[in-house]
Amino acid sequence: MNIETKQMIAAETAKSIYVAYPDLWDRFGEKGFIHTEKDNHHHLDHLETAYSMEDEAIFLDYTKWLETVLTSRGVETGLIIDNFDRLIAILPGKVSDTEEAFMLGCLKSANELLRQA
Repeated sequence: MNIETKQMIAAETAKSIYVAYPDLWDRFGEKGFIHTEKDNHHHLDHLETAYSMEDEAIFLDYTKWLETVLTSRGVETGLIIDNFDRLIAILPGKVSDTEEAFMLGCLKSANELLRQA
C-alpha cells in the first residue's frame, strides 16, 4: 500500500468516525481526531506487516495491545470494533486482491476477538 492510499484510508476512516460520533469532539477534541487518524495509520501498518509475514496473529496481538491502551484512555472497545468495521468498508479496491482478502480477514478476526473480550 502506498503512502497516499494509506493517508486517504486513515483520513476517511477518522472523518467517518467523528461524523457518526459527534460527541467525540466534546470528549477528545481536535487532538483526539488527530490521534484517531494516526491510530488508523498504525492499524494499516500492522495489517501490512501481518500480510508481509503471512501471519494473522501479528494483527490479533496488536489488537489485544490496542484495546488495553485505548480503554485505559477512555475509548470503549465498541469504538475499536466500529473503527475496524469502517476499515472493512473502506479498504476494498484500494490494495491488491490478495492483500485485500488477507487484511479483511484480519479485521474480521480482530472484531470477533474484541467482541469476546
